[in-house]
Amino acid sequence: MVAKKKGKDDWFESLDRELEESTKEIIESFGEQNTQKLEVNRSLIEDFWKIWKRFNKINVHFTLEPSYTAFAQFDEFPYGEWKWRSSFNIAGVNRIELVDRTQDQGRIGDALRVSYYAENKRPSVRIDFQYCEGEHYYKYSGWKRIYSQHLLYDEPLEKVDMGDVHGVFKDVVKTWYESHLKRNRSILLNYLKSKYPSVETFTQ
Repeated sequence: MVAKKKGKDDWFESLDRELEESTKEIIESFGEQNTQKLEVNRSLIEDFWKIWKRFNKINVHFTLEPSYTAFAQFDEFPYGEWKWRSSFNIAGVNRIELVDRTQDQGRIGDALRVSYYAENKRPSVRIDFQYCEGEHYYKYSGWKRIYSQHLLYDEPLEKVDMGDVHGVFKDVVKTWYESHLKRNRSILLNYLKSKYPSVETFTQ
């Protein structure tokens, strides 16, 4: 029988205290991040719904992700009062998109997008604008659409300033709207290319 040495048999009590402290710290950290994400997502989804309605008034049709049927209950659709569905998990949304469905001028797929990603284990928010620049024929894969993305905003979740985000939205949406009124998509593309860096080009 192995003899117990005084003071040596409480190793698990010490470990247990450390694990309990780590558990509390991690839970508090995730709880804080979840609260921050809920507040940011609530504001962003409300903003995107306002943009959707403004363009809908001039018969420009967008697809909104998440769908308004998922997050909203309407008194009168689409311009009346609405409230959040109790079953909708606002903090669980990782991507928010407003996608243009206009067929002419190659606009279909033009999109204002918000996504979350991890940077050094810290959740971050990225906002970009994606659009199709045209099509190209590839010998072995046929016709492919060429997409470009311009970075509008990129910050860790804890540093997101909705005032700054709204400043970006105001200029981009105003230009996007004007380009539709004047039926000139180049107004939007030239604005994006002159003001925001291109971060990715790909085919699909």
